[in-house]
Parts: sequence; C-alpha cells; structure tokens
Amino acid sequence: MKDTVVISLNKFAPGAKELAEKLNADFELYSKETFGDIFSRYKRIAAVMSAGIAVRAAAPYLEDKWTDPSIVVVSPDLRYAIPVIGGHHGGNELARELGKFGIHPVITTATETRGLPSVEGIAEERGLEIINKDSTRAVNSSILDGETTIQIIDPPAIAIVPPGVSVLLENGEYIVGVGCRKGISKEEVLGAINSALSDAGIGRNEVLAYATTCLKKNERGLIDAIGEINGNLIFLDDETLKEQNPESPSRAQDKLGLPGVAEPAALALSKRKEIIMNKRKYGGVTVAVIR
Repeated sequence: MKDTVVISLNKFAPGAKELAEKLNADFELYSKETFGDIFSRYKRIAAVMSAGIAVRAAAPYLEDKWTDPSIVVVSPDLRYAIPVIGGHHGGNELARELGKFGIHPVITTATETRGLPSVEGIAEERGLEIINKDSTRAVNSSILDGETTIQIIDPPAIAIVPPGVSVLLENGEYIVGVGCRKGISKEEVLGAINSALSDAGIGRNEVLAYATTCLKKNERGLIDAIGEINGNLIFLDDETLKEQNPESPSRAQDKLGLPGVAEPAALALSKRKEIIMNKRKYGGVTVAVIR
C-alpha cells in the first residue's frame, strides 16, 4: 500500500486524480466517512478542498501528532499547498513535493519560515528517531532564539542528559526497559538482557534504546553492561515514569513511589506503545520490551 493519498471533492476530482498520479499516490473521493476510513492507513494526506472541510473532517480522528498522518490542504484551483496537520511530521515535505508541480507550498511552522531547522526535520533528514518527544517544543523554541547547538557523540559512549535536551538515535524500533537491584553485576545484567531479547524474539540491532530510572544513574553494573553491547542507555526522571500506566503491578509503587521501572520506562520512550513483553524478572534484573 502507498503511504500517500489524495482526497478530493467530486467536482475537483479530475485535477486531483492527475495530482495523485504525479505523486504516485492513491486517490479517494471525499465523503463523510473518508477520513475515518483512511486515517490509519496512510502517513500523508493531500486534501483537495477548503481547509475548513478538511480540518473538521479530520478532527474526530486526531490522537497524537507523532502517529497521526500529516494533512496538506491543496486549494481547489491547485495553486496552494498548506500543511494544516503535522507540518514537522511530513506535511512540509509533502507541500514541497507538490511545489514541483507548480503548486505553491505555504509553510507556517515557525522554524521553517525563518529558514531554520527543527528537531523533527533533522531527525527526518538523517533517518533518526527522537527518543524524548516531549522535548521538541522547547528545543524548537530555543532554535528560534539561536540558543541551541547540535552535539554528535561518537560511540561507544553514555550520555546523561536532562529532559530539555532532544535525544536523536540511529536505528532500531524497540525500547527495552530495565530495572535492577542495587549493586547488580554487569554479568547479571548482560545475561538478563540476552535472555529477554531471546524470549521476545528480537536482536540487539533492533533495539533503539535501553531505558531505566534516573535513580540508577550511578549503577555501574547496569551502565557497564549497556556500554559493553554499545547500547543507548536513557535515564528517565520520576515525573516521566509517573505519567505512564503499565499493565503489570510493581513493588516500586511502595518502595520508590513509582508505577514501576522497566515497563514504565519502556512505555515512555516507545513510539507505538505496543507491548512485546511485559516486565519479566531474570534474577535481580527486570526487563520489559515495547515497540
């Protein structure tokens, strides 16, 4: 299935169909049910209609800007392309593609209007995944003020960063949450991770990051284990973990005031929130895998 669809009112269908062919996209005639039918099937939507119709039709299906498709309204005269949903998430890119066919892209995101990059744009351009997505609003605002720098860290390395720093990582789509008892050895952590990945049916090269609580930032056994396998270890603050609703009960609620460690940490950084393996104990280590 293609990742782009052109939706059009019937009266604008001839031009919209030609546009779909140029984009190598699917075509759908607009009806009250159209957005509901296609919303989860496409990454990008070009809507040949008024902005009001497109926004009202899409509104009931909007859930999360990180997973919703981007929507670009194309004026019925095929003169303008205006990203109205997900500009930083494919909309601006689609509008610029449409510009190749004589349709003027109208970009409204603040960084792009000033010729500056955005966190999302950098990630898209370099094929990276943004780990702490909640950071992007503040970081993009900082980019506008000229106060943000890009730091590239060569592996192997461990980075401990505060929540206001956007972390972009290469490769992988699974988040592995890890909790452990105090004073755990590197060997115990490595054994637990290897067993968990085997049980979950995934390889190390498919793991985007390992996540745990910031309370473990001095836990040498954990840090050294992740460093040995060249993994990315992310420490999460209490507030982030408390925002999660893990399926599995945890004693950390009583001991640390947290809903857990392994499962909430993996949930917090995962994109799809698809549980591959609920938290599972391997000796003194607890591991959860979430996509």
